[in-house]
Amino acid sequence: MPHSPELHTDTLDALPTPAVVAVSGQIVHANPACLALLEAEQADQVLGRSYSDFTHPLDLARARRRVQALSQGGVPGQRNQSTSYRMQTCCGNTRMVLLASAKVLWQGQPALLVSGIDMTHLDRLQHEMQESERNFRRLFEKMQDVYYRTDAQGVVQHVGPGVRRVLGYEPHEIEGRTAESYYPQSKDRDAFKVAIMEHGEVSDFPGQMVRRDGQVIDISISSHALYDQHGAFAGVEGIYRDVTQRKNLERELHRLASTDMLTGLSNRRVLLEAAESLFLASAACGDAGASPAPALLILDLDHFKSINDRYGHLEGDRALIEFAAVVRAELRSSDVVGRMGGEEFAVLLPDTRSSEAEAIAQRILQQLRLRQLWGGEDQHPRGMTASIGVASRQPGDRHLRDWLDRADKALYQAKHQGRDRVVLAD
Repeated sequence: MPHSPELHTDTLDALPTPAVVAVSGQIVHANPACLALLEAEQADQVLGRSYSDFTHPLDLARARRRVQALSQGGVPGQRNQSTSYRMQTCCGNTRMVLLASAKVLWQGQPALLVSGIDMTHLDRLQHEMQESERNFRRLFEKMQDVYYRTDAQGVVQHVGPGVRRVLGYEPHEIEGRTAESYYPQSKDRDAFKVAIMEHGEVSDFPGQMVRRDGQVIDISISSHALYDQHGAFAGVEGIYRDVTQRKNLERELHRLASTDMLTGLSNRRVLLEAAESLFLASAACGDAGASPAPALLILDLDHFKSINDRYGHLEGDRALIEFAAVVRAELRSSDVVGRMGGEEFAVLLPDTRSSEAEAIAQRILQQLRLRQLWGGEDQHPRGMTASIGVASRQPGDRHLRDWLDRADKALYQAKHQGRDRVVLAD
């Protein structure tokens, strides 16, 4: 029969790890390391007691089955696999201990040797790491941003669960496809690529994506480039978020700041900014340029004060709205129209000869004469007329004010000559 050398007290006490010897289930020896683990001030607090007295109730059944299996089937010297148990100390504290046991001979009697390693600190660290992982996972699941990573070809390698809320796709439906697949305009993705390759990172970079339901949303991207061990570009990693609500608010604020609220046309500030830009661009091209100089129309609704006085301000507003609609309908997509204030409007005509500008102004007058308004209690139809001054930018116009003054003088002449007419500036 296999057997092991008999254990001696000196041998066990010299061990740096906790160890106890139990005979017939009773502890007959505990080395100093074990007494320290169990927080026993004296050996009497441990000797004569069952090992189960120090086993946590939740682990007691498992510990008993393990000891029984070793006692019935083991031979001296045989060890079983290490297992973690919760132990209770003499002070009532709990320790997580990795235990191994073996059947041995102690003073000529069959005995059970149990040795262990205090894993309490590691167990606590593991629990903290698990809790940290759970917290991170919970944050990752709930975050409004979408984490993503692509390879060098732009193929999505990984995408966070936030993509469900932002784009309406499951992560696995995104992974394996190119990020470009979700851009409504390739120029947005191209601009992002250029910025990443040039700077290595971007922050709050604007763009748009298409949701699963077809809705186009505004996004903000913050990402950085990835490089392999050889320094070659390997992809992009970062986050993006849905900023549609913010962008809509910005667009609305811009509209309110740049639009005449009554007519929906550009307001005076925006119109003058556009005029300044057009004036400077024309001056930069030179007066001998191949393209015609821009033209400016200044329009004034005739007899507007009498409309207000006779029919009231609501009818006056209605006349301005109709006037604006007629003017806008006769313009090209490149033209800019705005309300300067009151009943005065202005139109910018890029690359337009004087004769073409005059023709546009005459069409506006013709359409105004055809427009019939009903006003007041008598409900008699009335038409609208306007006076228009036309001025092309001339080499002598050194400032925007020069151009505006000549158009304004032409308007004054149109009014002085009887209204409902177009006058070209000298």
